[in-house]
Amino acid sequence: MKQGVVRFSVSLPPTLVREFDETWRNMRYDNRSKALHDALRSFITEVEWMREEGGFMVGVVMALHYLDRPGLLEELATLLRGFRGIISSIQQVYVEENKMLGVISVAGEAGEIKRMAQELMAKKGVKQVKVSVISP
Repeated sequence: MKQGVVRFSVSLPPTLVREFDETWRNMRYDNRSKALHDALRSFITEVEWMREEGGFMVGVVMALHYLDRPGLLEELATLLRGFRGIISSIQQVYVEENKMLGVISVAGEAGEIKRMAQELMAKKGVKQVKVSVISP
């Protein structure tokens, strides 16, 4: 079943329009409408998952942590075992001599992904956590 489209107008600063036009052309989009569609979908997905407890999401949770904090690796392993129902895989990337990036592939309820990210953020020795999820 084909869905219709809605036309609407938006007031934006000229510099933002120029930047957007340059960006979608550089990304090789065929037209501005498709680029705006994708930008809106990305924005909605990025914001929506954080406020909803329900809804199936897939994506990655990245956690940058220090290797020289005593006991941290064991704490992280224990924490992640508690979320094994949503974890598909874990990749570890050595960034510097004393830092590692954990790339955790997830698939599950938004609330569970959010809880895992929050628990990672709360760990002393975890420098930064970034979540990128989409609704399939």
